[in-house]
Amino acid sequence: MVSTSGSEADSAAARLGLVPGQVVQEFGWADDVDESLRVSIETTTGNELVDEDYDDVTDVVVVWWREDDGDLTDALVDALTVLEDGGVVWVLTPKQGRPGHVGHSDIEEAATTAGLHATSTFVIADGWSATRLGTRARGR
Repeated sequence: MVSTSGSEADSAAARLGLVPGQVVQEFGWADDVDESLRVSIETTTGNELVDEDYDDVTDVVVVWWREDDGDLTDALVDALTVLEDGGVVWVLTPKQGRPGHVGHSDIEEAATTAGLHATSTFVIADGWSATRLGTRARGR
């Protein structure tokens, strides 16, 4: 497990736009995820991450995704099931050059099919990149 100091953890959670009281649902957990990022999310929100089986409303969804995990579009559609209107989906993928890396164009394609759009991508933790997905604006 990678250790992150308190200020680094706060910074990572702040970069995801998290605030106290939010409920964050996590998809795709495996033993390769960045545990220090998970802890920073829980510390910042004051809540434990909820799993894929959670069936109440959530504010944010974190999807850990690797190249061989299956169909990202299906995962995003599942992630939207209990997400609050205006909620955010974060897709966390291995950084470029790492095993399991997912190209940005693949994320954008899956997001578009699921009714979302990618707004930003940056390195969030050792070995992981974060892509923010938002809902598409409705037609006027």
